[in-house]
Amino acid sequence: MPRTLARMAEETRLALVRRARRINRALAEAYPYAHCELDHVNAWQLLLATVLSAQTTDLRVNQVTPALFAKYPRPADLAGADPADVEGLIRPTGFFRNKTRSITRLAAVIVADHDGMVPRTLAELVKLPGVGRKTAFVVSGNACACEASRAGDPNHGANVSTPFGVPGLTVDTHFGRLVRRWGLTEQEDPERVEAEIAEIIPKREWTMFSHRTIFHGRRVCHSRKPACGACPIAPLCPSYGVGETDEEKARKLLKYEMGGQPGQRLKPPPDYPGRAAPPLAGR
Repeated sequence: MPRTLARMAEETRLALVRRARRINRALAEAYPYAHCELDHVNAWQLLLATVLSAQTTDLRVNQVTPALFAKYPRPADLAGADPADVEGLIRPTGFFRNKTRSITRLAAVIVADHDGMVPRTLAELVKLPGVGRKTAFVVSGNACACEASRAGDPNHGANVSTPFGVPGLTVDTHFGRLVRRWGLTEQEDPERVEAEIAEIIPKREWTMFSHRTIFHGRRVCHSRKPACGACPIAPLCPSYGVGETDEEKARKLLKYEMGGQPGQRLKPPPDYPGRAAPPLAGR
């Protein structure tokens, strides 16, 4: 049986904070290579990819964006694009008509209001059409903030030489599910989740804690059948037992590099231990 509510009810605030930080350290040991899994070489590409990632996988976005970035490398190029052409490129991500309207409007606003560059501050980012706190934190926590990067220079390269300097908690479905499963919050609303986790994880760790948690959710702690028997933080988890506890059976549930399968990125960073994902068939 899961170790759930009884143990959580007895846990003091101090014990919860200590356990949360132990979870973060254990995840850092398990995923020293954790990173944003959207392929990009500049802030503009990462912003676009993050908007497109709604209701689909990072893998599918990564398979679609090479053609999109090649045809519309900068905000001004996309702002004036034929919607039918954009729809054809992003169709595999789903909701392609709504996403086309969203990203072309986003590009137009960046051109009109920000001189064609992704804004630097969180306050400005969240005012962009289709950009919420989650998307803003993905960009500010992972992209380079130099002018070339923000303007969409395709030759910029993915290295972050000038960070935005805005740590953030990316509360996606994986993150929310796991922090609730770990008993770190009971909140369902993403902003309330963010606020409660921000109080127990050091600010300097917010971005990497997000990456590690999302990595763990995609590889081990799945929604329907988590691989509890192969979990590196099992001793710290009050929900141990909601999934498969037999080690051999649990290992068969592991995904991506932990299961010997390709990852989500077509162009993973050099320290990624798994295999690159394949491009979209027919492209």
